[in-house]
Amino acid sequence: MEAVIEIHNQAKANKILIRLPQGSQRRVFPLLRSFELPLGAVLFEPGQKLEGVYFPVTILISQVYLMRDGQSTELSLVGSEGLVGIGSFLGGGSMPFRSVVQGAGTAFRLPVDAILNEFEREPGTRKVLLRYTQALITNIAQSAACNRHHSIEQQLSRWLLISIDRLPANEVTMTQELIANMLGVRREGVTKAAGRLQLAGVIRYKRGHIEILDRPGLEAFACECYEVVKREMERLDSFSD
Repeated sequence: MEAVIEIHNQAKANKILIRLPQGSQRRVFPLLRSFELPLGAVLFEPGQKLEGVYFPVTILISQVYLMRDGQSTELSLVGSEGLVGIGSFLGGGSMPFRSVVQGAGTAFRLPVDAILNEFEREPGTRKVLLRYTQALITNIAQSAACNRHHSIEQQLSRWLLISIDRLPANEVTMTQELIANMLGVRREGVTKAAGRLQLAGVIRYKRGHIEILDRPGLEAFACECYEVVKREMERLDSFSD
């Protein structure tokens, strides 16, 4: 009983789990397993059959599209507001991109059968999952538009803001090389953009750690894409209606 209570308390940190109807929570929470996942851990590869769904708690998971030449571009960044593995209940059974840990921490894992059963059985759970999927699609579409039309400085600012929105601290642990891979740009471009942001006093960058010093200032550097994604994700707050 104490273990179930502890899982329930920890699950409150994930906005999807805590918004599930009580019936789904009673059936799902005992099946959750907590994992400490390191930076760089690959959860899913493109086309891989999904065996479980991940609900981040203190972790960041990047969903990345891989090109044949080895280049990559981040499609979305998922934290405690969401889940990774929507193909499990949308009927595909797999995802077309790689899911990789970009910020080490804790996540819950739920077997695919369990989430699929709740999706089919409980209308309230289906509503929560489909609304989140819509918000995620908006995130992916906005990222694609941002990568095509906005400067590296604007993209970096957007990425940093989205990251700290999903983390308990005001700091991101990430090398410039990894950020360049996520944005699909050259490392030199990220170096210059980070230098300008640091010179402006909005961030402090040192040895793979980026600390946000002036959030309003960073928002001023970001493009409108950040606000679009933020507003759509804030709609998660009404999932219980």
